[in-house]
Amino acid sequence: MNTAFKENLSRGKIGESRIAQYFKDKGYNVLPVYELETDTGKGPQLFTPRKGLIAPDMLVFKMDKCFWIEAKHKTAFSWHRNTSRWVTGIDLRHYYDYCEVDDSTPWPVWLMFWQRGGQAKDSPADYPAGLFGNTLEYLRQHENHRHENWGKSGMVYWNINSLKRLDKT
Repeated sequence: MNTAFKENLSRGKIGESRIAQYFKDKGYNVLPVYELETDTGKGPQLFTPRKGLIAPDMLVFKMDKCFWIEAKHKTAFSWHRNTSRWVTGIDLRHYYDYCEVDDSTPWPVWLMFWQRGGQAKDSPADYPAGLFGNTLEYLRQHENHRHENWGKSGMVYWNINSLKRLDKT
């Protein structure tokens, strides 16, 4: 594993732990899928009859409720000048796989962003921190924009108003 991947993985695990704790505090059981392949430099996978998909980080459940969680750890929202909105996003390739997981399993996928609080490029120092998220079903209909030049395969972004604020940090 290269150093940059190790650092990103370590930082991501902090966010995953915070998000998992949020659900445990709400009485949910948490099955951490992300623990399966961390030593290989690959993320967790869901093997379907057709192909392997990048899996969300955890499966969360209690009684008759069950859903996938993809956990993201971010410093702050970024300002998108073209739409004049605060946004956050994920890698486009991962997004496509999460959409397939959402379509091929009975459990909905939620994207969760733990905004640590701090200052990202073009964001004020006092921008809201906390846990934000929504279902992939909803977010698929409310993309703010895509950018093909960011990330390994491009990025997809949502504005802050498309996300529910679930917890303040």
